[in-house]
Amino acid sequence: MSDSAGRLRLHRFLPFTRAEGPGDRACLWVQGCPIRCAGCAVPWTWDEDAGEWVDVDDLAARVLAGPTVEGITFLGGEPFVQAAALARLGERLRAEGLSVMTFTGYTLEALRRARRADYDALLAVTDLLMDGPFVQSRLDLSRPWVGSANQRFHFLTERYRHLEAELASIPNRLEIRLHPDGRFEVNGMITQAGLHALLGPSDAKSTSR
Repeated sequence: MSDSAGRLRLHRFLPFTRAEGPGDRACLWVQGCPIRCAGCAVPWTWDEDAGEWVDVDDLAARVLAGPTVEGITFLGGEPFVQAAALARLGERLRAEGLSVMTFTGYTLEALRRARRADYDALLAVTDLLMDGPFVQSRLDLSRPWVGSANQRFHFLTERYRHLEAELASIPNRLEIRLHPDGRFEVNGMITQAGLHALLGPSDAKSTSR
């Protein structure tokens, strides 16, 4: 799906958030997902032909020129569909001291069994990996950043390992941005039912998981 490692298909870029991982972060949602979990909060990120092509080096420059953040979070869609481009972006940003948090609907074991260089490259630049598909029947928002009980936290480096014992005390956050033209943007943890209750009969789109 990625146009080599130089470009990726983007759904949304957020230069600053406190809802998508530890601390102050930039966040990007890639476009395209083959997994398509039932009950997914962001089904509009599934279509591989939607979104826009962006240059990885330009995106890295936007992150570094934006608000001060400690890291970047990769969401989807499915990040590992565009693993090579995200690995390049992650490598650029980690060289500047930023951390990388990556979400995936695949399991870590499946990614490693695939023995794909692009998967391995993205794993190599990821400090904290959240894995597993969203399972609607196992809905669980008691832990931060994940939506169902099967999803797991993998501390692939020591950067966030101190959080392992603190997960139960870290609250989920929901951010709502109202633009001058009346558009809403929502990100953070909320279910589709919660989104509909919040926004009412609206076609506003969120980027929650």
